[in-house]
Parts: sequence; C-alpha cells; structure tokens
Amino acid sequence: MNPVIELLKSHRSIRKFTDRKISHELLLELIQAGQSAATSSHVQAYSVIHVTTPAKREKIAELAGGQDYIATCSDFLVFCADMKRPTEASERTGANVVRGMTEQLLVASVDTALMAQNVAIAAESEGLGICYIGGIRNNPQAVSDLLQLPEHVYPVFGMCLGYPAHEPDIKPRLPVEAILKEDHYSDDREQVEVFDDTMHSYYQQRSSGKKDANWSRNLTPLFDTKLRPHMRDFLVERGFEMK
Repeated sequence: MNPVIELLKSHRSIRKFTDRKISHELLLELIQAGQSAATSSHVQAYSVIHVTTPAKREKIAELAGGQDYIATCSDFLVFCADMKRPTEASERTGANVVRGMTEQLLVASVDTALMAQNVAIAAESEGLGICYIGGIRNNPQAVSDLLQLPEHVYPVFGMCLGYPAHEPDIKPRLPVEAILKEDHYSDDREQVEVFDDTMHSYYQQRSSGKKDANWSRNLTPLFDTKLRPHMRDFLVERGFEMK
C-alpha cells in the first residue's frame, strides 16, 4: 500500500487537541492544497472563514449544539459555498447573469466539499487531526450573521484543526461490495446486514459493552424526523432559489 492510500484509510475524527498551535505558514499551505482540488469549470465557488476571535468560536460551538472542541482546537475554519464572487466577476464582463439556479447551488456545494477534503488530507499528512462540523447548519442564519456572510454565500460546514490529544479507533466502513456496483444498481441488503454486525462489535468493544447499537439503528434519528427543515428556506433567503 502506498503512503497516500495508507493515510486516507487511517482517517478518524479528532475532538481532543493539545495546546500546540498550527503555524500560520502551515495553515496557508493547507488552504493552498485545498485550492488545488478539482473545481467545476474552474469556478472555485468557495470561501473559507478562519475564525480567530475566541468569543465567535464559543458562540459557534453553542450554535452547533455544544461542540466545545470548536473553541479549543488550534484553528477553526468555516467552509462556505460562494456564488457571489463568480457571478459578480461574470457580471463585470457585461454578462446578463442568471442567479439562483439549482445547478449553481450544487456546483458551489460540491466545490466546497472537494476543497475542504483536500485541506483535511493535507492536514493529516502533517500529523494534524481534523473534525468536520456539520452542526453549524443547525443555526445557519445565526452563523451567517456572526460571520457577516453576504447573499449568495452559505456556510456548508466547519472544520476543527489541531494536534491530536487522543488516538481514537478507526471506525469501520461499509463493505466495498455494497458501494461498488457493476454496470447497474444492485441490492446491498446482505452487505448491510454484515456491516451491522461489524458495527455492533465495534461499539461493544469501544464502550465495554455499554453501547448496544449498529449502523442501521444509528441512522434512525436522521430519517425518522425532518432533519434541519429550515435549510430550504434559509438557502432561498441566501439567494439560492433552486430555480
């Protein structure tokens, strides 16, 4: 196995960090590595907010559901889908710009995720730990107000960065047979049942028998309620009308 693949397969979320700070020079290198990710039509539809004010980080930790490591990690980034920059650049050339298309939302969201994952991989290659924070979408308007995000920009997720203070186990993934399908979509119930057994064993070992769960049961809170029902109205208010 080459070292890049080994690094990718060793990912785990880090939620405890040492007091050691990431140098500004390294942080810039990580962002530049992120910029090297693939981007649709070279649009580069993202902006990254480096949140340095302690009070702002503490407020975001609260808005994200009490995730204290947002305030205690070395650096906290908010990755934003940004259609303001490219549409305004196009408009300045004299183009009659059409805004609010669903495809623009998809392009900006995908571009942002690809860029962030490059940052994550680059960070882990330097011995750092990362943790994505989707919880900022619990209160996206409050986060947007706090970070003064303009129209046509929305916060997709945050990322904690720092030097790890713990070494959590690598969480198992679905069998590759469930993910990789040949020529057509095929049923994967059998692989999911096997994976449920794998995850049950993982949780039992990690919790000394205190957590009786598996993958399928852990999905329940995501799908038996309307998860973040405010997001559509929020995105429309941001200018992503999904026309």
